[in-house]
Amino acid sequence: MTEVRPSGTRPAGIRIDKWLWAARFFKTRSLAAHACELGRVESAGIQAKASREVRAGDKLRIKNESGDFHVEVLAVSDMRGPAAVALTLYQETAASKELRLRLAAERKAMLATEGLQESKPSKRDRRQMDRLRGRY
Repeated sequence: MTEVRPSGTRPAGIRIDKWLWAARFFKTRSLAAHACELGRVESAGIQAKASREVRAGDKLRIKNESGDFHVEVLAVSDMRGPAAVALTLYQETAASKELRLRLAAERKAMLATEGLQESKPSKRDRRQMDRLRGRY
């Protein structure tokens, strides 16, 4: 059964997977729900299920391909809008932002120190790389 609300009012809390999608942490809502299943989203130090409600003032820890975010929820929205609007839904802690920026700089420095090959790797080179990475 759907909840009936007077027009123009918003709920106090919404599902965390909807909020993560609206805040642009994940590209689709199903990816956000999957991240919750895998334990990559924590609310107040507890692993959050996709159906958990998130409200303004909640503290979340979100792990995705962009890094590890520690955020405080400022507003809730179930609609995905422009990135500028999504940034107003949360505030990232200073320590989290500093750590992510430092790790990004380290990754960038590592890419610069790796030598670029003149041509694409041969089959033998590819096999050696796979062995080093533990894929083979």
